Amino acid sequence: MIMDIKSLCLFLKPVFKEKIWGGKRLRTDFGYDIPSDKTGECWAISAHPEGECLVCGGDYDGMKLSELWNTHREVFGNAEGDRFPLLTKILDAESDLSIQVHPDDAYAMVHENGSLGKNECWYVIHAEPGTKIIIGHKAKTREELKEMMDQGRWDDLIRQVPIKAGDFFQIVPGTVHAIKGGTMVLETQQSSDVTYRMYDYDRLENGHPRQLHKKQCLDVINVPFKEEGIQVQYEDVNDKPFKLVECRFYKIYKLNLMSHVTLQRGSHPYVIASCIEGSAELSIGDESLDLKKGSHFIITSLVDEFRLKASSADTQFIFSVQY
Repeated sequence: MIMDIKSLCLFLKPVFKEKIWGGKRLRTDFGYDIPSDKTGECWAISAHPEGECLVCGGDYDGMKLSELWNTHREVFGNAEGDRFPLLTKILDAESDLSIQVHPDDAYAMVHENGSLGKNECWYVIHAEPGTKIIIGHKAKTREELKEMMDQGRWDDLIRQVPIKAGDFFQIVPGTVHAIKGGTMVLETQQSSDVTYRMYDYDRLENGHPRQLHKKQCLDVINVPFKEEGIQVQYEDVNDKPFKLVECRFYKIYKLNLMSHVTLQRGSHPYVIASCIEGSAELSIGDESLDLKKGSHFIITSLVDEFRLKASSADTQFIFSVQY
């Protein structure tokens, strides 16, 4: 049976989330049809029940990604797991996100009804001049951490670092973190929606303070903070994917596409791709289709080789693969 390109390569309908800290860059920068000017998240590749994507086009048109995972695992190279393991987002922070932390698998399994934990990474797409993000804390012991939290000594406790477009961070469970206003990132993470808020600047949502999770934060925050491996240094190359990070949940690659490349899926059961800048032509066999900034898709196990040809200057892709 000959399958068309949208059956070999899955495109999905994104899910958008309005947030107290969200903005409108998902419309102005990416051309998405967002629900309001306070849209903070685009769940671009997701099988999570809190924001599940539907397949658009091809033999699986209209299917939920989780349904496809459960009933046609061969599309994903018969990868193991009781759920599609990764989630790809774009976050637009017009104002600061809460200071927060995520649990690991073991803690989430027990305390969050069998959820996965949340290991995540950020590729900074845009950052206003002078923007910082929160990564880590300065407490030396868990007792000191609790004391500083109780006293609201956030300026003394929280560690901030300057950022720019192109920076890349690996946020392991237990790491205190927060994206601040003026930042847009592509986030690859485990398929989890568990977030514990330390502090939310005393903001009100619908007239009420948002819930904080002090006990859970004290349970899971890594003390002391270890900086090693958080900010990933790399050197850009053109027309060749290069690895940004590898952990036991995923591997992340970047491609600066200046001309054209032929890529092999190799041993990966499937490949998630996001065009974060520019435009390109995707070809599989004799079929081609146009990609633009904001295109996200899954190269299935039915594809051994695919080609990308730049249609504009400075075209960039981020690829993620299940480890």
